[in-house]
Amino acid sequence: MANRDQPVSGKASRLSLLENGNLLLSDAGRVTIWTTATASTSPVRLQLLNTGNLVLRTSDSVLLWQSFDSPTDTLLPQQLLHEDASLISSKSRSNYSSGYYKLYFDNDNALSLNGHHTPSFNGDVYLKVPKADSFSDNELMLDCQGPEVPELLSRTYQTSHKSWSLKFLLWFASAVGGIELTCVFLAWCVLFWARKNPDIAAQGYILAATGFRKFSYAELKMATRGFSEEIGRGAGGVVYKGLLSDQRVAAIKRLNEADHGEAEFLAEVSVIGRLNHMNLIEMWGYCAEGRHKLLVYQYMERGSLADNLSSGTLDWEKRFEIALGAAKGLAYLHEECLEWIIHCDIKPQNILLDANYRPKVADLGLSKLLNRGNPNNTSFSSIRGTRGYMAPEWVYKLSITSKVDVYSYGIVVLKMLTGKRQTNMLTVESGGQTEHGAGVAWVRDKVNKAAASDSRIDELVDPIMAGKYDMAKMEVLIKVALHCVEEDRDARPTMSQVVEMLL
Repeated sequence: MANRDQPVSGKASRLSLLENGNLLLSDAGRVTIWTTATASTSPVRLQLLNTGNLVLRTSDSVLLWQSFDSPTDTLLPQQLLHEDASLISSKSRSNYSSGYYKLYFDNDNALSLNGHHTPSFNGDVYLKVPKADSFSDNELMLDCQGPEVPELLSRTYQTSHKSWSLKFLLWFASAVGGIELTCVFLAWCVLFWARKNPDIAAQGYILAATGFRKFSYAELKMATRGFSEEIGRGAGGVVYKGLLSDQRVAAIKRLNEADHGEAEFLAEVSVIGRLNHMNLIEMWGYCAEGRHKLLVYQYMERGSLADNLSSGTLDWEKRFEIALGAAKGLAYLHEECLEWIIHCDIKPQNILLDANYRPKVADLGLSKLLNRGNPNNTSFSSIRGTRGYMAPEWVYKLSITSKVDVYSYGIVVLKMLTGKRQTNMLTVESGGQTEHGAGVAWVRDKVNKAAASDSRIDELVDPIMAGKYDMAKMEVLIKVALHCVEEDRDARPTMSQVVEMLL
């Protein structure tokens, strides 16, 4: 047994061959127990020969070290006992540590058996042997048996104290690796499934791109019971009430103009579908099958602002919150969302109210994306909007900016406050000239007279409110509305400025 007086543990011990040609033995405590103390600049090789000799050689077959040079208590065939080596017996058959007898060559080339380690053996025994490399056929045998004294070797190994941070990093790296393998496997499964189901996969890609669902025409026809319950109508199409398969009540708009291609329609829908604001109507999906183009919105229980103004259900607080909420929704479209958008058709019919009378700007079917690089140079192929709420730019054929929505918003606010119809706010004469109708002029006249006489503006306010309103807020709201309907678009505020003035 090698290293017989300090044996290593059968577990966690290691025999290492280093790049510098050194062979070393370490125990469980990572303590170096033994080394060959060799070095080589060329590659080395460790080989166990059939004779039992463990040989360490360089790539040039230069011998650096061999186990035959370090015998313990036994000589193997072809193993030589040199003058600088010795055989030391084991203590017993069960205890392989160094025993009491030592066989070696002394300085006179005499083979000496020394037993000074044991008190029962006094002196030395000498054998004179020739200098030949091997003995003759006569076998030379030494029998130095003694009483067996079992002896247990005791040694305490130091446990390696690994850092908890290192263990955590190893665990974390293993976990991340497992997650990555799982993701790769799932991605492979999805790609394999997509190749076998290209139509369904394409629909899934559209769903991921737009963020909402694609409905089939048959599905929406069933949801609306054959488009039987009409709840609204406009220039862009007809709106029907429907019940989706997941029991959600929806407003389904069937577009009139379906001449543009599906790719263009999907591009517009994807932009609208990414909008997310509490004062914008939420789109749940769409349908694009041939000439059938439909949009699916959330259903608003209270209907439109126009319906509520006609029924007289809105008090002052609700009207002010509706004006503020609509302004916030338009400010988001003009300046805050990823794609700047002009609505182009702001009117009471396109401001819907939920169960809590919270306003939501709806019907973006006529909207126009703004060019961020030059937002003041937007061209349209035709006039868009509703007469009575359209800005003068449409008639003058000027470039269209977000200020057209500001103008329409001002008209809507004036209608909310006065309760009067504003369909003649802007009239077009045969000569192409424009003038403000009686509505705006009447409001300006009342405001100016009230300011001159320091009196209330009760004649201006919708009589349904019966004088129950906040005078200071009412004056601010009227001032903002008149500011929004200035004929010069540069004199109008932005919607974000409107929000700041109302807060």
